[in-house]
Amino acid sequence: MPLLHVDGLVKHYGDVQALKGVDFQVDPGEMVAVIGPSGSGKTTLIRCINRLIEPTDGRITFDGQSMRDLTGPELRAARARMGMIFQHYNLVSRLSVLENVLHGRLGYKSTLAGMFGFYDHDEKTKAIEILTLLGLEDFVYRRSDQLSGGQKQRVGIARALVQDPSVILCDEPISSLDPNSSKVIMDYLKKIQHEFGMTLFVNLHQVDVAKKYADRILGFNQGNLVFDGPPSDLDAETTYAIYGAEAGDLIIE
Repeated sequence: MPLLHVDGLVKHYGDVQALKGVDFQVDPGEMVAVIGPSGSGKTTLIRCINRLIEPTDGRITFDGQSMRDLTGPELRAARARMGMIFQHYNLVSRLSVLENVLHGRLGYKSTLAGMFGFYDHDEKTKAIEILTLLGLEDFVYRRSDQLSGGQKQRVGIARALVQDPSVILCDEPISSLDPNSSKVIMDYLKKIQHEFGMTLFVNLHQVDVAKKYADRILGFNQGNLVFDGPPSDLDAETTYAIYGAEAGDLIIE
């Protein structure tokens, strides 16, 4: 049974149709990469899945639940099981690394507990264990604005993991990073997939990175899903169907 099933997903922004009847499913433990040129619908897709953006039409089923039917506490509980990693990290600069990671537990807290930062011993221990796994054990109490971009993104990964998610949604997690830091982040995401059996849904600009790390690739062009298959099937012709004239500038291995 798929963990995530998207059926006929449509999103309009006024007269612009960002997603045009998209259908796919994601199985537990898969790493799925989403590629396509800017404006192809990748970010809209990922934000419709967890309803940070409201879809116009279609169905999103996550772990047997219809996301579009959920409201209030039920929607909050479903979102708590969807970790999110952002392009620009979304950390609170003045807070420590540990405090930022513990924000991943807010979906399980009352409003009062979240407001005053009430986290128990087990939550703090788990956060430190995850930071250690990600090579950040020496930065636990450092302010997040003192970190490099790659370190900040690892904090973002830790914040997602501490949620105990069923899936982690990654919106361009390496587009703000240099090549070396990008490789570190993708290696950690692959490690998490293998060691935790984690399902990962990753928006990427880089075709070569998608081919190296993903089990499956979804290719979008102008809101249409034009490719769904293994990296081995993503040849030059298919890449042209996704990127058009931009395809000639991309690395195809």
